Amino acid sequence: MTMMALSAADEARQESLRRMRFLATALLVFAAIVFVFTHNRGGALGYVNATAEAAMVGALADWFAVTALFRHPLGLPIPHTALVPKKKDVFAKSLEDFVSGHFLTGEAARERFLASGATPRVGQWLARPENSTRVVAEVAALTQRGLNHVSDGEIREILGHSVLPRLAQEPIAPLAGSLLDQVVRDDVHRHLVDLVVVEAHDWLLDNPQTFAAVVGERAPTWTPLWVNELVVDRLHTEALGWVRDVRDNPGHRVRLAVNELLADLAGNLQEDPATMQRAETLKERFLTHAQTMETAVSLWEVLRRTLHEAMSDPQGRLRARLYTELVSLGERLQHDAELQERVDRRVGEVISSLVDTYGAELVPVISQVIERWDGKEAAERIELHVGRDLQFIRINGTVVGGLAGLLIHTVSQLVG
Repeated sequence: MTMMALSAADEARQESLRRMRFLATALLVFAAIVFVFTHNRGGALGYVNATAEAAMVGALADWFAVTALFRHPLGLPIPHTALVPKKKDVFAKSLEDFVSGHFLTGEAARERFLASGATPRVGQWLARPENSTRVVAEVAALTQRGLNHVSDGEIREILGHSVLPRLAQEPIAPLAGSLLDQVVRDDVHRHLVDLVVVEAHDWLLDNPQTFAAVVGERAPTWTPLWVNELVVDRLHTEALGWVRDVRDNPGHRVRLAVNELLADLAGNLQEDPATMQRAETLKERFLTHAQTMETAVSLWEVLRRTLHEAMSDPQGRLRARLYTELVSLGERLQHDAELQERVDRRVGEVISSLVDTYGAELVPVISQVIERWDGKEAAERIELHVGRDLQFIRINGTVVGGLAGLLIHTVSQLVG
C-alpha cells in the first residue's frame, strides 16, 4: 500500500488479500511445474499436460483481467487497463446514482426502520430504571444549560421582533369569538360567574359603609338624613339578597342573561365588523403597551427560575414525574400493539420525509471523498475491500481452464 493510513480492520483485509493472492499465484506456479514435467509425454500424462496447459492459460487470463482493474499488468500501459485509477470519478458518480436511486430513498429507509423492530426495543430499554434515570438526568442537564444560555435580552429580541409583531398581524376577533362560543356551549364560564357572584356577595356583606357612601351620594339633599339612611339600608339588604339569589340559583335570570350576553358577544366577534374592529384595536393597544413586554419578560424569568430549580433537584417532583412517565412509556411500547403501530407509522413517516428531503444532499459525499483521492490511492482502497473476492476469479479460472483443457484433449483423442 502507499501512504494510505490503515485501520485495524484494513490491516486484516490486507493480510487476507495477501493470502488469497499467494494461493492463486501458487496454483498458477503449480500448473506450470506440472506442464513442464509432463511435456511431450504420452498416455495418461498427456491428459495431465493438457490440463496443466489450459489451467495456466485460464490463470493468466484471469490474472490479467483482475490486475487490469487496478493497475497496468507488469507496468505496461496496455489500453483499457488500470480502469479504477482512470475512471474513479466516473465510478464515484455511478455509485452515487446507484445509492441514491436504490438505497437512500425514503421508502427504503422507512421499510428498514419498520423491519428493525426498533420501537419495542426502545421500550425495553426505557423500562429499565437505570436507563430512564439516565435519560431524566441528561434531559435535566440539557434543559439547565439551555436555560442558562438564554438571556433576558434575547427574550426581548424574540418577543419584540418575532412574537409580538406576529400576534399583531393575526386577526384575534374570530379566534376569540370561536373560543368564547365554545366556552359558552360547554358552560365553562359558569365557574367564573360563580367566582364573581361569591366575591360580590362577600364584599357587600363586609362593606356596608362603603355601599352606603356610594349610594348616599345619589340621595336628594332636601330629604331628611334619617330617611336617606333607611333607604340606603333597605337598598343594601335588597342588593345582598339579590346577589345571594344569583349565587344560589343556577337558573337565575341574571345567569341566563349573562349566557345570552356572552353568546351574542361571541357571534359579534366572528361576524360584526364594528365589534371585530374594536377587538383588534384593543389587541393593538395591549400589544404596544410598554408594560406588555416587561410582563412577558417577567413571566419568562419566573418560568426559567422555576424550571431550573425543579431540574436541579434529583429528588424533586418534576424529575420523579418524568422518570415515572418514561418507565410507563417503555412498558407501553413493549406491550401495547396499537401504540407500537402508531409510533412506527409516525417515526417511519418522519424518517422517510427526512431521507427524501436531505438524502440528495448526503449522497454527493461519496463522489467528493473519492475525488480527493489520487488514482493509485483509490485503486488501493477499493482493491483492499474487494480484492480478496476477486482472487477467487483467478482460482476459478485456473480450475475451470484446466477442466476445459482436459475435456478438449479427451474429445480430440476420441475423435482422432
